[in-house]
Amino acid sequence: MAITAEFLTGLGKVSASQWNAVAGTDYPFLRHEYLHGLEQTGCATTETGWQPCHLLLRDAAGILALMPLYLKSHSYGEYVFDWSWADAWQRSGLHYYPKLVTAIPFTPATGPRLCARPDADSDQVWEAALDAIRQFANRQGISSWHLLFPEEAVASRLLRAGLHRRTATQFHWFNNNYSCFDDFLAGFTSRKRKSLRRERARVAEQGLTLKTLRGHEIEQPQWQQFYRFYQMTYAKRSGHGGYLTREFFTETAPRMGEHMIMTLAYQQNRAVAGALYFRSADTLYGRYWGCEREYDCLHFEACYYQGIEYCIANGLRRFDPGAQGEHKIQRGFRPVPTWSNHWIADPRLSAAVGDFTRSEEQHNDAYLEGAATLLPFRKSPG
Repeated sequence: MAITAEFLTGLGKVSASQWNAVAGTDYPFLRHEYLHGLEQTGCATTETGWQPCHLLLRDAAGILALMPLYLKSHSYGEYVFDWSWADAWQRSGLHYYPKLVTAIPFTPATGPRLCARPDADSDQVWEAALDAIRQFANRQGISSWHLLFPEEAVASRLLRAGLHRRTATQFHWFNNNYSCFDDFLAGFTSRKRKSLRRERARVAEQGLTLKTLRGHEIEQPQWQQFYRFYQMTYAKRSGHGGYLTREFFTETAPRMGEHMIMTLAYQQNRAVAGALYFRSADTLYGRYWGCEREYDCLHFEACYYQGIEYCIANGLRRFDPGAQGEHKIQRGFRPVPTWSNHWIADPRLSAAVGDFTRSEEQHNDAYLEGAATLLPFRKSPG
């Protein structure tokens, strides 16, 4: 059966029901409401360097498969760092940008990237998608295509198909059927357990209390307040107001419903800080944090410990608190690999990228092994 490819200049070209019927609705960042919302609120647009060109594969029955896809004029907001590659292209007299990127903008969260109908043949769908992307890139003179934070099986599949694979490290928490937070801490060494409890006590000593809200409980004044927290954090860290607009928080986020979790910290009944999470059926994703001013240990409480408590109370299997942060290890977050895949049009530069990624993977494997020795858990007997 013939498969045809279509590249969409925006998700307004397809209805939410059509997109979600294929993409599913559990992984929050691939929902039509989320990706279209990023476009509608001015976050992922041509003007911000994220030009939508989403891939749809069709057969006689309709939409067979879909993939988020962007034409990028820079590498910001990706969390897979390729600035050195752009420099190599420039030294070779070539243009690295624009490049094609399959990713969730500003979101380093592993998940599905190519979704297909249940009756689709996976090999056939991937072959059609790769052919369509290569042909599009060659027609447009595009240097490369990058698939960021796919699931491990996809990363391995594309490696076998001849694409390069990069690995990196994040730190995730896993729920070992804990009954409560103290049950989780019971597995720590005594010294690490006391240290973590001191951090939690320090938050209370500053007169801070925390409240966690689910989707429908978050009202517009709280979204407005959280946007201010978000801007403050980016201004301190990066000197700009962040990738997300006010409208993302006041319009798109509320439409995500029960996928949204917000933890607010109060001092004398006034919100002074907040953390924003997304959730699926089995995973909590920590995404954004902000505060009016610095409080001792509040970041750890709002962004990590409240998330762990939420996972335990709601039976979630995993907590992905976001990119980077070795300080998470001593708080019980395990080092885990993440992946990306890369197709390079120029054969010479493709060979160089292959050498780089293979060497990088060896170093990352060694880092993962070393980082695991720093976990706070007691050694098992024997």
